[in-house]
Amino acid sequence: MLTRANLPRVQRALTELRLDAWLLYDFRGCNPIAQSMLGLEGLQTRRVFGFIPREGTPTAIAHRIEPGPWRRWPNEWTKIEYSGWRELEQLLEGLLRGKTVAMEYSPGDAVPVLDRVPAGVLDMVRRWSNQDVHSSGELVSLFYATLDADQIASHVRAAETIARIAREAFQHAGDHARRGTPATEYEIFRWIHEAFARAGLTTDHGPSVSVDANAADPHYEPTAERSQPIALGSTLLIDLFAKDQREGSVWADQCWMGTMGPPSDRVAKLWTDVKDARDAAIDFVRVQTRAGSTLKGAAVDDVARGVLRQRGLGDQFTHRTGHSIDPRELHGAGPNLDNLETREERLLLPGVAFSIEPGAYFTGEVGLRSEVNAIVAGAAGGELLITPNEYQRELLIV
Repeated sequence: MLTRANLPRVQRALTELRLDAWLLYDFRGCNPIAQSMLGLEGLQTRRVFGFIPREGTPTAIAHRIEPGPWRRWPNEWTKIEYSGWRELEQLLEGLLRGKTVAMEYSPGDAVPVLDRVPAGVLDMVRRWSNQDVHSSGELVSLFYATLDADQIASHVRAAETIARIAREAFQHAGDHARRGTPATEYEIFRWIHEAFARAGLTTDHGPSVSVDANAADPHYEPTAERSQPIALGSTLLIDLFAKDQREGSVWADQCWMGTMGPPSDRVAKLWTDVKDARDAAIDFVRVQTRAGSTLKGAAVDDVARGVLRQRGLGDQFTHRTGHSIDPRELHGAGPNLDNLETREERLLLPGVAFSIEPGAYFTGEVGLRSEVNAIVAGAAGGELLITPNEYQRELLIV
């Protein structure tokens, strides 16, 4: 959220990026980034704007019948109200004439999670701005997607608890398989939910508990009506994600792989290939950030994907290497590790978090994925944080 305390940092960033202003826009929740940065709360049915200049006082543009959502806007900052479209456009023209501005816009829709402003609004702003509208991508990373110390601590707590629950879930499934009374995917799904509740964690969907061919669907979720037994000889994928129930906590997201009894040679090799791709991405980010080098999310995706291509698995790696984890969402608005689905050119700045999760999927046969989370250290040259601390190095055989 934009505050009196962080306004100087935002304005320094605008200066460094050679921008005159950051223009935030929202209409009926189409831009959650703007909603959060402006601190909007309550009923919002009309267009709103927030103008953050490189120098001087921010300006809010609010509709006259909806002052309520702006209760957190500092009194000493400017707030202008409008009723009609002509009045609104006159206000915007006065603020924007000749200015170079950034908005939540991604040219060519290169990064959809950032592309929040409708084309018609961009047309309107372009009438008055000095140049074409710039993307606010780096500003979003800096002021919306980075984690502070308390948020990192909440993420770490969740990550360590999730890792413990994942190992226990595999052991539980293995015990049933060896006794000849295999648990179903859905039974392990419910068991994980109950373990989350006992540990004070919450989730909004999932986990993915998938056996053999079902694991070839990266978003598979069992149901009471659609659920396979986890018998001896099965390959089991568990992708689980949760956060602390306390307000302001940050998500953690992991994927673990195991077999009920010794794995086949094919599954053992596929696990090694996926793990090596994951570790190559981790090592690449660690070396680059330790050196203080600038690093784009697309470059990390290229590294992990390159390993799987070399192993003949390029066509089986059908999704990005990782997604942003920001202070609010599991799939956040910060930089992703992606040069497949989107063109992620944003930098992995200090404080951003993301998953690293390469996979290989064979429809009708099996799928394997390994996932950890990473947080870029808070200062150039710092150490990369990987969670959980004891992440999966070997295939779990239970």
